[in-house]
This record gives sequence, structure tokens and C-alpha cells, in this order.
Amino acid sequence: MKLLKHLFGISCMIISAGTIYGCNLKAQPQETAALVTTATIEKPVKQYVKIALLLDTSNSMDGLINQAKAQLWDIVNEFTHARCGNEARPSLQIALYEYGNDNLASNEGYIRQVLGFSDDLDEISEKLFSLTTNGGEEFCGEVIHTSLKQLNWGKNADDLKMIFIAGNEPFTQGKLNYRDAAQNAKEKDVIVNTIFCGNYEQGISTDWKNGATLTGGDYMAIDHNRQVVHIETPYDDIIIQLNGKLNKTYISYGSLGSQKALAQVAEDSKAYKLNKGVAVKRSVSKSSRLYKNSKWDLVDAVESEEMAISDIASDELPEELQGKSEEEIKTYLESKKKEREDIQKQIQELNIKREAYIAKNQKEETGELENALLSAIKAQAAKKNYKWD
Repeated sequence: MKLLKHLFGISCMIISAGTIYGCNLKAQPQETAALVTTATIEKPVKQYVKIALLLDTSNSMDGLINQAKAQLWDIVNEFTHARCGNEARPSLQIALYEYGNDNLASNEGYIRQVLGFSDDLDEISEKLFSLTTNGGEEFCGEVIHTSLKQLNWGKNADDLKMIFIAGNEPFTQGKLNYRDAAQNAKEKDVIVNTIFCGNYEQGISTDWKNGATLTGGDYMAIDHNRQVVHIETPYDDIIIQLNGKLNKTYISYGSLGSQKALAQVAEDSKAYKLNKGVAVKRSVSKSSRLYKNSKWDLVDAVESEEMAISDIASDELPEELQGKSEEEIKTYLESKKKEREDIQKQIQELNIKREAYIAKNQKEETGELENALLSAIKAQAAKKNYKWD
């Protein structure tokens, strides 16, 4: 009965000189640019790809949820290499909703926001693994409307904003008409993509295709019970070992520090228990630009300039840094940063060899949900001049 999955996205920094140029916009004519004065020049605007996943968590959706858990990191790794037309790297945010579950409040339409827009990959993983299934009523129009109302979609016309809703009950269920929700999405410049879990023609006859077409989105049908195939490679164990070393380069600080450091290891463990291949893919994601933890890791915080060493109270530092001078702390963090970069580089190099090995030995297609999501995201991103390197 329900469905779930694929994700991920893209977002871009915009360079502006009076007029801001987005991923999909051409530079203004020279004569227009000449009118721009220093007083009107604005700071570059950070561009986002915002993806909301609306997942049916009724009884029959266990297979789909497992696909999503297994393939989450495939999506992250794909978009590590995304660029905007102006060559800037986009920022990715993911939100997660569940619907159609008897454990959810009936007066709220059996809908729950599991996670608002977040770029915290550990948090996204944790929330995804927390999902459980139970029978219920599936109101597609209402969950789309709720996500549009509750989430901060922003007003930047150059952001790529997408909803992916997955399920296998008729799209017409519920009091709120999906056509009204689609109109609301168009007004917010949000593309609705639908993923029907079951026969392609059945999805069309139950209005899943129409639900996507109304906003210019894609309609897809998948076999949510298909097992995801992971090909073991000679590089897997080495990458996992390097991931353990990578964790030791994170220096927790503040009230969130110790909790988030434990969560990092916990999500590693969940991925490994699901499948060694999933653990490898998560390790590769952690070696990418999208895995940043400035809210709790001192190395990332100082590098991103979100936190100065002088601003941190001594008791908020890890034990090994308490009582150290600012210069000593700076030297220590620089050594950890260098160590981290070296490990990440090794993982990336091994992953190139790993992917070549898989391409040579793979006999089956990758996960259906993964293929559906990546296909839709890339097609819609291309319209805003995104590319991959």
C-alpha cells in the first residue's frame, strides 16, 4: 500500500551585481550592468534544492521503507557532484513526512512531520530509520497541502523545490482535493512528483499521474518489494575501516557535542546492520562536501566561521582541549582538519575503484526507487541549468 524514497537534491550560490543571477538565468546585458552602482550590489544569495519526501507508512510499505534506507546514500553521493550554471555548488535540504498510519492523529489527517528541512545527514538518516508501518487512511491531497503550509519553501525563484509523494492507494482519497493542493504547489513554485507502488497503468487510473502532471512533475511506478542488490567489492572493508578513523577527527563541543558524536556512530551501525554495502555508501557520503557538522564539530565550525575559538567557554570544549591556549587549540584543529581531508581523499579514491568494479560486475539494475528519484530530479534540475561533474 505505500511507498517511499529517493531523494536528494541540489542548490546553488548566486552571484549578484545589482541583479542576482540564478542557476537558470543568463547574465544581464552589458549596458544594464553598467547602471549598477556599488550601492546596489548585494551579497551572493545561497541557493537551495529543497526536497520534501511524503511517505506512506501503512502496513504494506515495509519494502519501500527498506529500499529508502538502503538507497539514501546513493542519492547523497549522486548530488555531491552537482553544480549550478555559475559553477557554484548547491546546498541540499531534505524534509520528511509520513502519512496513512493508524498510529498518527486522525484529527490531523493521519499525517506527521517527521523532519523539517534539514541538511544534517545524520539526522535525516536517524528519522528515516525511525519509521514504522501500520494500516491507516491515505490522504494524498492533504499531506501535500500540509507540507506546503508547514515547511519554509522560501521565495527565491532560482531554488529547486520538489515534493516526492509515494504510495499505492487512490490519489483521490480524503476531503482535500489533490487538484487544490497542486494549485497551491504551483503558486509556491514547487514541483510535485508522484511514485506509485504497483502497476503503472493502475497508478494512472487512480490519478497518480495526473497529480504530477498538474505541476509539471514526473509520474513513476515501481516495485517497492524488490530487494536492493549490493555488490561486494575488494574495497569495502578498507573504506569502512577508514570511516572509523574519520570519526576520530571530529571534535565535539557545546551542549550538542557528545550527543551528536554518539549519533554519528549510531547511524554508522544502523547502515552496517542493514547491509555492508549501505555502510560503504554512507562512508562515501561522509567523505563528501555535503557532510558538514558545524553545529557540534569544532573543526567544521571554525572552518565555516560559524564559531570562533575565543567564543567557546572552556567547559564547552572536549577534555583534551580544556586549559589550552587559543593558539594551541588552533594548531590542534588544523591537524585534525588535515587528517580528515587525507582520510576523505583516500575514501574518494577507493570509491572510484569500487564504482568501476561494480560497473564491470553488475548484472542487475540498481534500486527502483533510486532510479525513479534520480531520473526525476536530474530532469527537473536540468531546466535550471544544473549539471554534474
